[in-house]
Amino acid sequence: MKTVIIHGQNHKGSTYHIARMLADKVGGEVTEFFLPKDFGEFCMGCTACFVKSEKMCPHYEKLSKITSAMDEADLIILASPVYVYHVTGAMKAFLDHYGYRFMVHRPEESMFRKQAVCISTAAGAGMKSTNKDMTDSTFFWGIAKTYIYGTAVRETSWNRVNDKIKKSIDKKTDLLARSILKKHGKVKPSIKTRAFFNIMRMIQKNGWCEADVEYWKMKGWTDKKRPWK
Repeated sequence: MKTVIIHGQNHKGSTYHIARMLADKVGGEVTEFFLPKDFGEFCMGCTACFVKSEKMCPHYEKLSKITSAMDEADLIILASPVYVYHVTGAMKAFLDHYGYRFMVHRPEESMFRKQAVCISTAAGAGMKSTNKDMTDSTFFWGIAKTYIYGTAVRETSWNRVNDKIKKSIDKKTDLLARSILKKHGKVKPSIKTRAFFNIMRMIQKNGWCEADVEYWKMKGWTDKKRPWK
């Protein structure tokens, strides 16, 4: 099992500890990236990745190490503390760079056989909207199964989080790890994902973007092939 964790912050707070706890319970090889330390560029809105190629993005090379790690991983963990009811700016900037991988454009084939976990924490509230910022991307990337975990830790420091909350987190991550391991190598996209993929498949038969149309044709997806088979 290969796991990659994308941390939406540089510091090792509650969100970091929960993501790392889950990864350790899953076991195997773990690769971590911290934003914005490992990638902190903002999308420039040039649309080159959409209409030409992702390699035309001015940040393509800087992002390539993380991209490769995600493509090679079995499990992707996106972890962000709540910043004003949403992901951190660094996490948002990171996710913006993968718009070209949405199913409406050129999804990465391996995503349809992966699992993901979106984790968020706050002293109080905002986990639902923060996790949605991340699950929007995992769904449109085509990831087969995404788990969501948000928790209010009632503190701004992991060291001060009370034992009752930590025990609850430990129990929840145990359950998540078991589910992930049970589905490892056998996960299939949901009916919702397959339905959306098929809508995109029909669109790409006569699409407006040449780069997208050629990609889908090359993959055989506008015919009978599917990325999850």
